[in-house]
Amino acid sequence: MSRDQDIQLEKDRARYGLLAIVVSNLAIAAVAVFGVWRLNGNESVIIGVLTAAFTAVSSMTTAYLGIKAVSNTAKSMAAASAPAPAQTPTPPAQRTP
Repeated sequence: MSRDQDIQLEKDRARYGLLAIVVSNLAIAAVAVFGVWRLNGNESVIIGVLTAAFTAVSSMTTAYLGIKAVSNTAKSMAAASAPAPAQTPTPPAQRTP
C-alpha cells in the first residue's frame, strides 16, 4: 500500500469507529430515557437505570479513545524507528582549471 492509501485507511477507521461509538451512545441514551419514562416515578430504579446508562456510555467512549491513543502512539513509534530511505550521494561538482 502506498502512504496515501494508508492515511486514507486510517481516516476511514477513525471516522467509522467514532460513528459506531456515537450511535451506540445514542442507543444507550434512548433506552435509558425510555426506561425512565416507563418507570412512572420509581426513583430508586430510575437512579439505577441512569447510573447504568452513564457507566456504559463513559466506559465505551473511554475504551475507544484509549485504544485509538495507543494505536496512534504505536504507529508513530513504528514510523520513527523505520530506517530512513537510502539517499544516493551526489557527485562533487566538476571544476575546470
